[in-house]
Amino acid sequence: MKSKNKYYFPLKKEYITEYEGNSPAHVGKCKFAIDFNVPEGTPIYASLDGNVVFVKDDSSIGGNDEKYSEFGNRIVIKHRNKEYSAYEHLKHKGVVVVKDQKVNTGQLIGYSGNTGWSHKPHVHFEVFTKPIVDESEGETVPIQFEGAKD
Repeated sequence: MKSKNKYYFPLKKEYITEYEGNSPAHVGKCKFAIDFNVPEGTPIYASLDGNVVFVKDDSSIGGNDEKYSEFGNRIVIKHRNKEYSAYEHLKHKGVVVVKDQKVNTGQLIGYSGNTGWSHKPHVHFEVFTKPIVDESEGETVPIQFEGAKD
C-alpha cells in the first residue's frame, strides 16, 4: 500500500538528483525508506503540513555499524490520513523545530548530518503509518511524491 498523501521532496531541487533506497539499513520496518546523499549542513524542509511529534538532536556520534542506530538525530511529523514523515541523521543540534509545533510544507525543519547508523552525510527520509511503540518510528510505506519545492 502506497502513502495516501503526496509528499514534496524534503530538499531543494538541486539536491534530489541522487537518492537511493537500497541501504543495508533499509530492511524490515525501514524497507521503503530512501536516502538523499547531501553535504552536512544541507537545509531540510517539511515534506507536508503537519505537527512535530518527535525530535532528537542531542547526538554527535555515528558510524557505519548498526550499534549506532539509536544515536541518529531525527524529526517525525504527523500528517493527515494517519501518516508520518521522518527525517534522520541530522547534525548535532541541527533541528530548528520543537515537539508539538505545527509546520507547513516547505518550512525549514533542520540540517543534514552524519549521526546514527550512517556511513556518510545524507538525509534518511521515510513515511510510515503504524507507529511501533510511540510516534517516533513505524512500518514504512512506499512514498508518493508530489515533486520538489523551489
